[in-house]
Amino acid sequence: MISFVLRRLATMAVTLLLISCLVFIIIKLPPGDFLTNQIAELRAQGGEAAAAKAAFLIKQYGLDRPVWEQYLAWLGVWPGPNGFSGLLQGNWGWSFEYDRPVNEVVGDALWLTLAINIAVVIFVHIVSIPIAIYSAARQYSWGDYLATLLGYLGLAIPNFLLALVLLYYMNRWFGISIGGLYDPKYATAPWDWDKFKSLLQHMIVPTLVIGLSGTAAMIRRMRANLLDELGKQYYVTAKAKGLPPTRALLKYPFRMALNPFVADIGHILPGLVSGSILVSLVMSLPTVGPILLAALRSQDQFLAAFILMFVAVLTVVGMLISDLLLAWLDPRIRMGAR
Repeated sequence: MISFVLRRLATMAVTLLLISCLVFIIIKLPPGDFLTNQIAELRAQGGEAAAAKAAFLIKQYGLDRPVWEQYLAWLGVWPGPNGFSGLLQGNWGWSFEYDRPVNEVVGDALWLTLAINIAVVIFVHIVSIPIAIYSAARQYSWGDYLATLLGYLGLAIPNFLLALVLLYYMNRWFGISIGGLYDPKYATAPWDWDKFKSLLQHMIVPTLVIGLSGTAAMIRRMRANLLDELGKQYYVTAKAKGLPPTRALLKYPFRMALNPFVADIGHILPGLVSGSILVSLVMSLPTVGPILLAALRSQDQFLAAFILMFVAVLTVVGMLISDLLLAWLDPRIRMGAR
């Protein structure tokens, strides 16, 4: 198992290196960026002060160097204007639009994004798996039809529309302020128990909105997988030998039906970040989605590149988790190398 984990970690490192190269190339593909546009404006103004500031910005951020050298300096494996100072050293770059370091721009947004994503993943699995098991075990019952109806509704309702409806009624019925992840009075306050409680209250609506479509899709897929497994010979044999139906269902078909969902963990986390941008805009959520959208619009290259790398890290970490869980869950995968 240790060699399996080490191989996966080595694959992760190579994958992240290739992704970082692609991200930097894609960020550099459009003509110009926020800084070069600012430099062009300074030069257009004329005067010695504007020209000196433009020259300083070019030198400070290495824009006079080749692209490959800029990439290596951004990673931190090549000396830049300030020596070895890149991603590997914890320097995430400078946001030209916000005129602040990237770590200050995305600091709280990263943790809030992770908190929402973890809450959504837990919500999707806790809600969808029991409903799918009940629906498959009692096929064509009223509960099965109701679960099917809820699944279709969850897939059909747009997330942003559901967000607007829930925001209104949560404010009307429970007095929760509209938008954001905590009350406005806690926006600049340090973290304490009251702010944490406000965060938990405000996470209810985003978790429901972002997780509803995933829950509906998982119910349908889990039900289909379970029905396929329930018709196989090993399940019929287990029941014929006197194994209780519930135990026979959970011990064999349920474990086999879980494999596709465990394998999808690597795609769920980045999908939540990229797929919830519209919901974050509607609900004014301080996550990295709206920041990434603004950075791409303004061509704020270091900010956009870091957020894309953050999504890439979520992807490879999710893939590692799914590989380890699959090896633990399915003996065929665990024993395959032997």
